[in-house]
Amino acid sequence: MAQKTMIQAITDALACELAADENVVIFGEDVGKNGGVFRATEGLQEKFGEDRVFDTPLAESGIAGLAFGLALEGYRPVPELQFFGFVFEAMDEVVAQMARTRYRMGGTRQLPITIRSPFGGGVHTPELHSDNLEGLIAQSPGIRVVIPSNPYDAKGLLIASIRSNDPVVFLEHMKLYRSFREEVPEESYEVPLDKAGITREGKDVSIITYGAMVRESIKAAEVLEKENIDVEIIDLRTVAPLDIATIIASVEKTGRVVVVQEAQKQAGVGAQVAAEIAERSILSLEAPIGRIAAPDTVFPFGQAEGAWLPNAKDIEDKVREIANF
Repeated sequence: MAQKTMIQAITDALACELAADENVVIFGEDVGKNGGVFRATEGLQEKFGEDRVFDTPLAESGIAGLAFGLALEGYRPVPELQFFGFVFEAMDEVVAQMARTRYRMGGTRQLPITIRSPFGGGVHTPELHSDNLEGLIAQSPGIRVVIPSNPYDAKGLLIASIRSNDPVVFLEHMKLYRSFREEVPEESYEVPLDKAGITREGKDVSIITYGAMVRESIKAAEVLEKENIDVEIIDLRTVAPLDIATIIASVEKTGRVVVVQEAQKQAGVGAQVAAEIAERSILSLEAPIGRIAAPDTVFPFGQAEGAWLPNAKDIEDKVREIANF
């Protein structure tokens, strides 16, 4: 094992799958010689050749359409959309074609496509680069949405996604790419899809979250521990479909819950989590369901980002409110 950043873990996962399966192909804007805008594919073209790792024009609809066609012909494509805000150019291919073809064709076709894309705030990129648009895809049946929060999970979840025979949108938070390191095995391994992780066990309040907000929740929990508030953190990892069993088990243990997301509040993943808790476990709750999310506005320019994004202090304050209700 070695200490690796999330971007290094992602590169490792891609290299493992390129080596393991000759049908795996990687393509997107500048992913070849340049290794992608964040260097996630650095060195892969040199090692595996231009037929396996190659550049495309700047055309997200073409990238997604190529992935769809290759999957129908037996390949296992891993396209990269340079920033997830540009998924709007490819929405038909993603949610109207990839997500529905297995159903339309009576299960006679598989669509083993893994769309990788950076997203998320905290790095001073403008809107359409930082936007949290996972809710748009999560609402669409037939496609998974996977969001890792650490290097170990990133490698294992990406390998599991590529090996899956159904389409996956694999979102990588830009703030997490190089912000910390942890032990990551050199060999291939899978972290199960559709299964949440328990990042921190606690008995007083559950925090249900994902992506970069897992890191903010850990910071908040460390502060709250000094106030004798014992926080449990559930990292969703796969936000569509949700691991409802793990969510409900945590909520029924603690009796109090705060749902945290970076995305705008309206119609997000957090709203679905809150609804599932309300439907299934409302009689186990000792307090209202707390929610932390960004304002329902367009993602701001860089100078206002710090005031707009949810952070550890916001989470601390909400957990105190729910703990002391």
